[in-house]
Amino acid sequence: MGTKDTRIDAYIAKSQPFARPILTHLRRLVHEACPQVEETMKWQFPHFTYKGILCAVAAFKSHCALVFWHRKIRELLPQEKRGRAMGSYGRITSLADLPTDAAFKKFVKESMKLNEAGIKSPRVLKPKKPLVIPAHVSAALKNNFNARAVFEGFPPSHKREYVQWVTEAKRLETRDKRLAKMIAQLEEKKSLNWKYEQCAAK
Repeated sequence: MGTKDTRIDAYIAKSQPFARPILTHLRRLVHEACPQVEETMKWQFPHFTYKGILCAVAAFKSHCALVFWHRKIRELLPQEKRGRAMGSYGRITSLADLPTDAAFKKFVKESMKLNEAGIKSPRVLKPKKPLVIPAHVSAALKNNFNARAVFEGFPPSHKREYVQWVTEAKRLETRDKRLAKMIAQLEEKKSLNWKYEQCAAK
């Protein structure tokens, strides 16, 4: 018999309205696929474990994330979903963005088998491509000395997060809003995910 963690109830309740049905749905499916699952909070996010971590979920201001712990499971996911935003399944903004119930349960069950066999998910270090800063981002930084100085002092990972976040916007209006927010946060010496970094440091 699995266990539930009241901290996850509180986490869901405090999440944005759009996120609550997503988190609730995924939580239910995990328990259906793995009746022995145990819930816990790690790094401020809900995690589901069975002889090791199976998966985790997280809610942000405008999207949710789903993380499968084993690389072998992530390799089963649709190519277009991998490596986009935080998590294993891209930006999730509604139930329609989730895998089918059957597919999700299959991923959970495969994760169970890997944990039962004691197979660890190896850490694979992939060579990263050089960061290319688009002209509109360079221009915005050039026009703001303080923001540019902070950006240049950031580690490559922080720079990449900002550039990807701005360039992933599909609409020009959204891109410009993100760029303006990026400059404002840089003036305050903040990384893109500064709120979550603060939570993790507590």
